[in-house]
Amino acid sequence: MTAPPAPPAPPEQPAPPAPPPVRARIRVRTPARTAGCTITADGSYAARLARAAGAPDSWYPERWTLGSAEPFAVPLPGNQPEEPSTEVLPIADGRVLIHRVVGERHVFTLLYPTGPGTGEVPLGAVECGELTLLPPAPGGSRAYALAPGARSSDIWLVAGGAFGPEHLAAVPGRCSGGVWLDGTDRLLALDRELDGRTKTVAVDLERDGEVSPLLQIAEDSDDRLLLADAGSGLLLIRSDAPGDDRLGWGVLGGTRPVRFPESLRLPDLTVTPFAIQPGQVLTPEACGVALRIDGPAAGGGGSWLGLWRPAARQVQQVAAPAGWLTGSGWWTRDGELCLPYATGAAPCGVARMTVPPTPTAAEAARPEDARPEDAPCDASHGASRDVSHDPSHATPPDPRMPAATRPVPLQQAPLGGRTAGS
Repeated sequence: MTAPPAPPAPPEQPAPPAPPPVRARIRVRTPARTAGCTITADGSYAARLARAAGAPDSWYPERWTLGSAEPFAVPLPGNQPEEPSTEVLPIADGRVLIHRVVGERHVFTLLYPTGPGTGEVPLGAVECGELTLLPPAPGGSRAYALAPGARSSDIWLVAGGAFGPEHLAAVPGRCSGGVWLDGTDRLLALDRELDGRTKTVAVDLERDGEVSPLLQIAEDSDDRLLLADAGSGLLLIRSDAPGDDRLGWGVLGGTRPVRFPESLRLPDLTVTPFAIQPGQVLTPEACGVALRIDGPAAGGGGSWLGLWRPAARQVQQVAAPAGWLTGSGWWTRDGELCLPYATGAAPCGVARMTVPPTPTAAEAARPEDARPEDAPCDASHGASRDVSHDPSHATPPDPRMPAATRPVPLQQAPLGGRTAGS
């Protein structure tokens, strides 16, 4: 099948001189594991670092167009190979932001295709020790970065501003993570380490970085926000409040406490949510949640998929498609899970997985967290292929059955929040 033509490149303009680097005092730490590719909030584009054919140590940026009838990839190589730690992030207009590290300078450039070559628009640099790109913003036209420090963490606008990188806010404490809470580029959740505990806070970027508490499940617990859906308010949380590190869920602005279902407790496996089904505005319990499941390294490792809803009673485990860009994907409103993959035969493809239908209103009203055994906290050229629950595909390793634990009563912990207009 012939790939659709690439979208027209933006007209070339004389590149403005790069702004001088901005200094910040940041301590260096090892970055967390990242997904195989990064996808815009609207699912129209993705970007990743790809290996050059025949040169496994040679990396180059690649843009995926996902909004067309068939996905296709456009390589965006520079004058020299990229470092494997280089970050890329797609912009909603089809350009790709690349974050290169040169010494202690973090250099930002927009890339776009120009026929056989790659156009570059330099944006400037920030000089610091550690800086990572935040997830794609809901608006799509801007990009943000987080520079965590020992005593405070800085939030930067690195693309979409008027004069290169702009410092937006300084948050007391060392911050990590980054989850957008609304449908605009205003409310950002960060996991803040302060006084020996980690709690999630909400940062209002339109109020000079005003900080308000978001997750405080127990006084002595470490609470982190992993994912959020602005429409339904569903939040996916990791906390040690039940006594050990567990996955839980809550609703932004709701009055019910955070719940920690036994079904999300898979001993010896690492479970990471990476996508929430949109469109379930009044029924967050009915949202589909895609999970990345990693096996123990001692057993050979490997990654596969888990499908779960708060209203369900178990995690449905299925094999990932061959070549899955591990940890990446998105849901449609109709409950179809889309998983990007790349193989030798199909260098740019999207596997579409049909999942069980949304629970009925009665089922959604009796979610799994109401059961007594759960622990509450009171207080391409590409082809699209279907890997629906075909036994030939669904052959992940058999997990061990989770051991039953006694519920741990904790203090009342509703999740409060305000809308962007408040």
